[in-house]
Amino acid sequence: MKKKKLPIGEEFFRSIRTKGFYYVDKTALISELLKTRGSVNLFTRPRRFGKSLNIDMLKTFFEIGTDAMLFEGLKIAQETELCEQYMGKYPVISISLKDVEGEDFQTAYEALCTVISEEAARMDFLMQSNRLMQYDKAKLERLLENQYVRPSDLHSSLKLLTRLLRRHYGTSAIVLIDEYDVPLDKAYQNGYYPQMISLIRSLFSQVLKTNENLEFAVITGCLQIAKESIFTGLNNFKVRTVSDTRFAGCFGFTDLEVQELLSYYGLGDKMELFKEWYDGYRFGNTHIYCPWDVLNQCDKFCESANARMESHWENSSSNSIVKEILEHSNETTKAEIEALISGKYVEKPLIDGLTYSDLDSGEPLKRQTYLWSLLFASGYLTDAGEPAGRVHKLIIPNREILEIYKDRICTWFEKKTVSNTKRWQNFCEAVKNGDRQTVQILFNSFMEDSISIRDTYIRKDLKEIFYHGMLLGLIRAEDRWILRSNAESGTGYTDIMIIVPLEKTGCIIEVKYAENGSFEAAGRLAAEQITDKGYETVLRQEGMQTIHKFAIACYKKSCRVYT
Repeated sequence: MKKKKLPIGEEFFRSIRTKGFYYVDKTALISELLKTRGSVNLFTRPRRFGKSLNIDMLKTFFEIGTDAMLFEGLKIAQETELCEQYMGKYPVISISLKDVEGEDFQTAYEALCTVISEEAARMDFLMQSNRLMQYDKAKLERLLENQYVRPSDLHSSLKLLTRLLRRHYGTSAIVLIDEYDVPLDKAYQNGYYPQMISLIRSLFSQVLKTNENLEFAVITGCLQIAKESIFTGLNNFKVRTVSDTRFAGCFGFTDLEVQELLSYYGLGDKMELFKEWYDGYRFGNTHIYCPWDVLNQCDKFCESANARMESHWENSSSNSIVKEILEHSNETTKAEIEALISGKYVEKPLIDGLTYSDLDSGEPLKRQTYLWSLLFASGYLTDAGEPAGRVHKLIIPNREILEIYKDRICTWFEKKTVSNTKRWQNFCEAVKNGDRQTVQILFNSFMEDSISIRDTYIRKDLKEIFYHGMLLGLIRAEDRWILRSNAESGTGYTDIMIIVPLEKTGCIIEVKYAENGSFEAAGRLAAEQITDKGYETVLRQEGMQTIHKFAIACYKKSCRVYT
């Protein structure tokens, strides 16, 4: 039987339901929302956890003229009374702010005008409505024409659309706003945050506050921006963060949903791999997988049974927040990151309502609190258990996020260590000359300044990769050398191979993790591997006249170098 297509990147509910895509049923969100909603409902989840698809699902369900067949066989269809009362009964305004950005405020302003204009164009039938006054149609026409949108028209645009829709249909409108915090993030990065916060506050305030034409609103984003910043004065305002038990399974995939998906595609034997790499998020009391990762990796395995596990979520972001906290780390923060990458938790008070301007706080402790809160809200950390008030036990959720930390740490390490030119040059010179003792002394000094991993339950190969990355960071900056990582040589793959062309010198580095500080045993194993697998073969074939071998055993922040 032909399998359904995987809905990678599909954000339109109708397309998934009509074009042969696999759909993980999240329609329970609809009934839960209707039973517990406020006038304004904010859902915060990390990126790539299905927020946009859920927003479009809500639009499809509530909008007048919807096709009930789209929901046939889904959970919501079992609630017949609810469907009869709400399905297809409301005019809906639905916008996404994910593309509202620019290097300056004017560019972002014009992008927002375009978003509003395109949504108004969906409602151009109102221009023919005999229930609207001519001056209302004139205002709508200005939105449709876009280039004539004045600040006053833009600020009142969504409220205007709710009023016109109610006059036409005689029914209050539902407003859906996806990725509401993206314009604020981009504005902060590009230096026009005060202007953008003022614009979004005015737009939201008019449509969401004391608007008799509004049935209710649903807003999604990664962060909970402080209420006083853009949601001032809203009554019956409900915020649903990752810590709330209600709606916990409505975003992301649950364990059962991943099992069913993998079984459908004949990949049931891969479940443990998916759990290690993409599980671990805790939403309320529910363990959640990142759906973007699951779908993309499932697609990889459908293409090749031997596909390697990859970090898909990582590649859809700059991961700048991890870089930010590393660059502003003190000794305490370094120790906490060491604990995290070793599989332990740290306890931190977190702030629910954030403002981007708080990141510029001159108080180091306050700034650190905001950074930890951002790491949690954006998915780089998750709860290890039930929070005690504002204090959360934070852990790294899974293998993929761990790899992000290690990559950022190695990049930060490389930048920091190479900036000490003299010490770095001495290290490279010692490697080239085969000076084992100096390599050991200097690598130990570099590790002392960096972040280490502790001797915990993380697999031994992952620990070795961490030290491997540190060495690569040091050597990679020497651009006169040819550097190969995990290169095939002899009958195996050497960790690091170096060629110094002008001096016909080659170096082989093999790294082993010294469990419980057993340096000699680890060093002996690394040396034997170099010899037994003939790692110097390729270097000999490429004409290297001098070959140096380094068997490096690492444990915490110490190493021993053997030959």
